[in-house]
Amino acid sequence: MDNFMQLAKERYSVRKYKDTPIEDDKLDQIIEAGIVAPTAHNEQPWRCYVLKSPEALKKINDLTTCAFHAPVVLMFTYNKDEQWKNPLEEGVTAGQEDVSIVATHMMLEAWELGIGSCWVNYFPNTKTEEAFNLPDNERVVLLMPMGYAQDGVHAAHLHNENRSRDELVKEL
Repeated sequence: MDNFMQLAKERYSVRKYKDTPIEDDKLDQIIEAGIVAPTAHNEQPWRCYVLKSPEALKKINDLTTCAFHAPVVLMFTYNKDEQWKNPLEEGVTAGQEDVSIVATHMMLEAWELGIGSCWVNYFPNTKTEEAFNLPDNERVVLLMPMGYAQDGVHAAHLHNENRSRDELVKEL
């Protein structure tokens, strides 16, 4: 394994993409990284829709400006009926967290393969579910445009600004 901290620190959100398609074998590796991701009680309630047809990309670009006209947009959802439910407290579930873990695995694998991405929550969730005819028991959580970064793209100015460890981490 290479240095994870280096990968985590170097990765940044890409918002401008080349028209170059992502090779099928690389897309398969990215998806495999999601498949092996942990989920609560290993329920695996997540789904990933790979938007890459001209029709699907037009539809998502019409719904949000934050698909950035990437050659591929991953749309992550979870099945409400399959998500883990905490038996100790009513209403506490893990579907959204499971999707976040899976998406993070895919995002980091993509970066390792030289493919940029951006975690996007700026879109109309309900309209997106309707536009893509998702089943009634699925909820869309995030979009992840991805592709090869245009030349000259770099990390946003806030990329390396972090709160102090003392502010973020509390020992009890």
